[in-house]
Parts: sequence; structure tokens; C-alpha cells
Amino acid sequence: MRLMMEQKIKEIYWVVFTSNPERKKEALNSAFYFLSDFTSKRIEVKDLKDGFLPYQGVEVKNYFEEMKEFNPDVIFTHSHGDMHQDHRMINELTWNTFRNHLIVEYEIPKYDADLSHPNFFVPLEAAVVKKKIHGLQTCFTSQTNKQWFDEATFTALLRLRGLECASETKFAEAFHVRKLTMD
Repeated sequence: MRLMMEQKIKEIYWVVFTSNPERKKEALNSAFYFLSDFTSKRIEVKDLKDGFLPYQGVEVKNYFEEMKEFNPDVIFTHSHGDMHQDHRMINELTWNTFRNHLIVEYEIPKYDADLSHPNFFVPLEAAVVKKKIHGLQTCFTSQTNKQWFDEATFTALLRLRGLECASETKFAEAFHVRKLTMD
């Protein structure tokens, strides 16, 4: 697995489905922040209404059908247990569209208390932890009014995931991987 992660990624396709003018700016800022090291990136931010994806299903499904032309090595999507209706729908359509791909599901700490038991861990160096938390706090300013959206929450989750995988760095990102095949 380490060998796979050390390979250079050739292209990133970053898609955000819901936005309004403020959230679109945040989505673009976060994409450029977190993808700053990648030379080839495709970033799309759709303007579907947040919280309403299940009611815009045909439009979302059509977009997933268009994305089939992209043949990714790995796909990151929301966790299957995410309580947010938009996140759940994106997860379901990801699995429906990309059945033969490696899909890695990420977790988002939030009020819904929907964190579960991840089975794939990536230890993180302290500098990466710092960059991630800084990016979240500076890119997603619309979330700062939420009581859970702060440095302590993000650090605590990364530290707990580091504990769970006995990370030498003490920190880790955790994911859900339902199906993994090795060539």
C-alpha cells in the first residue's frame, strides 16, 4: 500500500455538487488550497441547492453518468453512514456509478454524531495535520458559527484515529473501504 501511495498522481478531478455564491467561493478556495501541489486538476463546483440533492435526483444522476468517462484509480466520497441527506446521496451514486473502482469514504465530524468504525488509516505528520486544520478554518468560514467547527475538534479526531492505528506520529486520517482488490 505504501508503494501505491508514493506513486505520483497524474490528475485530480474535484467535484462539489452544492453551493451558493459564498459556498462556491469556499469550495474553490479549498480545492486550490488542498490541491496546490498538483499540476493537473479539474475542479467543478455545481450550484445545486444544499440540503435538496435528493429532490434534484435526476440532475445529479445525469451528472454522475457524464462522469463515467473519467476512469479514476481512486475515488474519495462521503462515508456511507453520513447522516446528511446530500452526503448519503453522493455516496450512493458514487457506488452505483463506479462499481469497479477503489472508493475511499471519508468522515466529517459534525453535530449529527455519525462517526463510526473506519477500517483504513493513513498516519499523518504534524505538519500535514497543521496544514489540514489551517485549510479547513481559513477556507470554510461559513462554518465557523457551528460549535463543533474548531481546531480542537479536528485535532482530537486526528489524534483519536492516530491512537486507533498506533501511528508513530500520533495522528492519522481514517477512512472506510468496503472493497479492496490488489492486482
